[in-house]
Amino acid sequence: MSKLVEELKKEHAAIAEILVKVRELGIGSPEGRTLLISAKESLLAHLRKEDRELYPVLRKKAESDERLKKTMDVFAKDMESISQAALDFFNKYSQGGSGVDFARDFGRLFIVLRGRINKEEDILYKEYEKLCP
Repeated sequence: MSKLVEELKKEHAAIAEILVKVRELGIGSPEGRTLLISAKESLLAHLRKEDRELYPVLRKKAESDERLKKTMDVFAKDMESISQAALDFFNKYSQGGSGVDFARDFGRLFIVLRGRINKEEDILYKEYEKLCP
């Protein structure tokens, strides 16, 4: 496994772990809110790393690989909506919020992020590994 993919997978696991702790602590606690901000910062740093190191390699290959180009297009559209949903969630709850609303919104976000992580690891990271073993 390439060093980059290994790092990205570790970051995925760390972000998920932070979010689970936020859920356990609740958004009403100062610790929960602090961890929520940490999750946001970790997610944004992860996305910047992907934009800087992963996607340029895949986009370059997609110039000559129509299948990969279509895959990249689907992932880009998907990421737009996921990013907006995540930022909306973090902004809404960074100062606290209702337990019931938080639980519902958190559940939705967690499912969406988990799905995206699985797709990235199963599809995009494997494509990257073919190019940069």
